[in-house]
Amino acid sequence: MTNAQAAPRISYDHGVSDRKLIGETIGMFFDRQVEKYRDGEALVVRHQNVRWSWGELARRVDDLAAGLMALGLERGDRVGIWSPNTSEWTLAQFATAKAGLVLVNVNPAYRRAELDYAMNKVECKALILAPALKTSNYLEIVEDLVRARKLPHLKHVIRLGTEKTPGMLNFDDVARAGGNAEKVKLAELAPKLQFDDAINIQFTSGTTGHPKGATLSHHNILNNGFFVGEGLKLTAKDRLCIPVPLYHCFGMVMGNLGCLTHGSTMVYPSDAFDPLATLQAVSEERCTALYGVPTMFIAQLDHPQFEAFDLRSLRTGIMAGSPCPIEVMKRVQSKMNMHEVTIAYGMTETSPVSTQCATDDPVERRVSTVGQVLPHIEIKIIDTNGLTVPRGATGEFCTRGYSVMKGYWNDPEKTREAVDDGGWMHTGDLAIMDEQGYVNIVGRLKDLVIRGGENVYPREVEEFLYSHPKIQDVQVIGVPDQNYGEEICAWIKLREGQSATADEIREFCKGQIAHYKIPRYIEFVAEFPMTITGKIQKFVMREQTIGKLGLKAQKTA
Repeated sequence: MTNAQAAPRISYDHGVSDRKLIGETIGMFFDRQVEKYRDGEALVVRHQNVRWSWGELARRVDDLAAGLMALGLERGDRVGIWSPNTSEWTLAQFATAKAGLVLVNVNPAYRRAELDYAMNKVECKALILAPALKTSNYLEIVEDLVRARKLPHLKHVIRLGTEKTPGMLNFDDVARAGGNAEKVKLAELAPKLQFDDAINIQFTSGTTGHPKGATLSHHNILNNGFFVGEGLKLTAKDRLCIPVPLYHCFGMVMGNLGCLTHGSTMVYPSDAFDPLATLQAVSEERCTALYGVPTMFIAQLDHPQFEAFDLRSLRTGIMAGSPCPIEVMKRVQSKMNMHEVTIAYGMTETSPVSTQCATDDPVERRVSTVGQVLPHIEIKIIDTNGLTVPRGATGEFCTRGYSVMKGYWNDPEKTREAVDDGGWMHTGDLAIMDEQGYVNIVGRLKDLVIRGGENVYPREVEEFLYSHPKIQDVQVIGVPDQNYGEEICAWIKLREGQSATADEIREFCKGQIAHYKIPRYIEFVAEFPMTITGKIQKFVMREQTIGKLGLKAQKTA
């Protein structure tokens, strides 16, 4: 029928593959991979001098799983981890999966109020923590909250390192605490665990001012790690440098689980991102793949010692987390030897990746799109009425399939807002799909600001700034930034008769909210641009700020 043939194709696609989904728990799959790659190098943590084979990693994982059971933790209990990238983080990731516990990732940048909220929202029974990171004393924060009886559900605090802290257990002691009884219990538990069980909670900043706990299953993250690794053509000969944080899907799913599913080696260059340590790790460990957000690649390329490193071992990797400037992508391919570098797009709620470029896609495709749909996933682009738009038209990017989260922990209302009756996750991102199914992300429905790969919801920062006694009203926007993609800008209306400085406001934020949420630019204003109906026009604020500060919008893929 000619009419039907003439109808435009709609923006819908699904990923076909001859590779089946993995229908196993992480624990079961882990044990099978260990049998296969027992003597291969599994984990290299350079700042801790750790170098473990898969066999050694498995032994330590089982010890920790048994130790957690010895504490009386039971299937379904939540265990938080608040630490930068360490070998203990990885042990906790696999041990909790084997013991049927739910690992709760706590952002290392969190401060007191954020930790308090997260721990209580999911009722954490145990918390594994590093003593400190940079200027943040984790031990002090937790001791204060416990003293103030703010963490009623918390039964065990497990600290890293050899020093003793009253009222806390040491990680190594817990790992030694499990005996034969716990090992037997662990073996008996394995077949009872189901791959749809919740295994991981990751907090995403909430538009209501509070983060939401995206709850992910074995099936969600094990399969996503596998198919992302497939996209990079990973094998047991590959060595992946992981400078991205483990608390985020980029590190623990695309990184750790991508390596587990292919027998590749996980290499952590430092506890938190350091461009020099990353370059050294790639060069000395002969890494074949490297992950990072665009700002990380920029910091490495611009490092004064960059030319001193031999990066010829590199083949592939992923740039994701925020829009990638086209020029940066080209430099990464030519100067870092990453000719097969790919761009991936996704969100925590989708485990995380929905689309990815192929290693052999033409360069033009890889610098200007976020690739095509991953296997076993469906994607569509819809208008404001929920209708799928024709190819080439702009609309909201939606996805469904094995990768969509179980929901936001203990928040059915927010879950219903994000995932519709058809099982589609509404991302809030505006996208275009071309005739070949390549997707381009062109903007955001919501006000989300992505600063150096970190999602910042203006509402959350606004809610906090409202608590300042001098502030009457505040609006937060994202403005372009050469290093971070976007930076935070706050327009502040002070109370009658009050005066304040930008430094004073920033000082008020320090130690209370994560550093990346603290506004870089602060404008004191008498009023905000508004529509006739009283709606604030953030796009006008953004244009005025860009003009006043002379900022340049970044051309991105």
